[in-house]
Amino acid sequence: MISTILLGLLALCVLVQLYFCFCYFLPLARHRDPDAEAVWPVSVVVAAHNEQANLMELLPMLLDQEYPEFEIILVNDRSEDDTEFYVYELERQFQNFRVVTVKKTPDYLNPKKYALALGIRAAKYEHVLLTDADCRPCSLNWIRKMQSGYKNGADVVLGYSPYAQVKGFLNHLVRYETLLTGIQYLSHANKGNAYMGVGRNLSYTKECFFKNKGFASHIKTIGGDDDLFVRDAANNSDISIVIDKEGQTVSIPKKTFREWIIQKRRHMSVGGRYNASDRRRIGIFVASNILFYIISIVVLVLSSHLAILGALVGVRYLSVFPVYVLVARRLDDTISLLLLPLLDVVYFLNYMFLGISVILYKKFRWK
Repeated sequence: MISTILLGLLALCVLVQLYFCFCYFLPLARHRDPDAEAVWPVSVVVAAHNEQANLMELLPMLLDQEYPEFEIILVNDRSEDDTEFYVYELERQFQNFRVVTVKKTPDYLNPKKYALALGIRAAKYEHVLLTDADCRPCSLNWIRKMQSGYKNGADVVLGYSPYAQVKGFLNHLVRYETLLTGIQYLSHANKGNAYMGVGRNLSYTKECFFKNKGFASHIKTIGGDDDLFVRDAANNSDISIVIDKEGQTVSIPKKTFREWIIQKRRHMSVGGRYNASDRRRIGIFVASNILFYIISIVVLVLSSHLAILGALVGVRYLSVFPVYVLVARRLDDTISLLLLPLLDVVYFLNYMFLGISVILYKKFRWK
């Protein structure tokens, strides 16, 4: 009796995942970015805290962008390294490079949001494009490609930012988590249900920023300068996506499991502030995957109805994984086919434990 109930729940989990895969994720694999030629000037804003080494790689790549008119605003956020000397030298050499310096953040404000808000306020152009110091544009046409997302009158353009590929299982896991996160927020935005973006590759207009009162609704929250802003903007703004490789930025991944866990806990801590409908929709998908593995393990231990169990697992793997692969190819992202089953189970079980830890221990720090 128990096994029958569990198998019924397992079948329901598989159906939920098939629904998301074919109604949300598969259309993303067929998405085509706008081919419109962007002609408006752009302000690229980067906030950096003790990031001199990264800035020495990133800023020359930004200055070399092939775009008719743009400026770069570097917000030097309380840096104690030699960032100040490096960026002021660039400001002296390049007319389209400006520095905004933050000496001290007010006690009641989040440092990064404060720095970004100052940079956006200082931007002289209407269109703002954001990235982080540890990111690298994937092409010299990054600005142009991201701006093409405004073709149909959008106010916000969501981009994709995978992590660089290095050796080790942790890197496979980090990149798989980034891929699944990207598949979810990009596919939902593609269907008109945007709920988040990533600050590593995000663009919006100053009008949109100020219309939504910037980061005011979550100024004290650690994190959320990207996803919680998109949450607010989604209520009254048009949002589009750009996913071609030329419009992506690649990020430097965390090197240790502990660093990655701290990063993910910080990101997950703002999930509770998403709109109820978004939380419900995302939660159903994630819960269906977590329950799929838990129930599968329990039924396997009970050694009951193994043929039905095998059939359900087979249907899920042969339907869901090919869609993931198709979307990964569309994003020009790499995914290990051999490690895919292992990465999937580790990711979702780790997601469960991270969620529990966020509920039990909510203390976070920002650099």
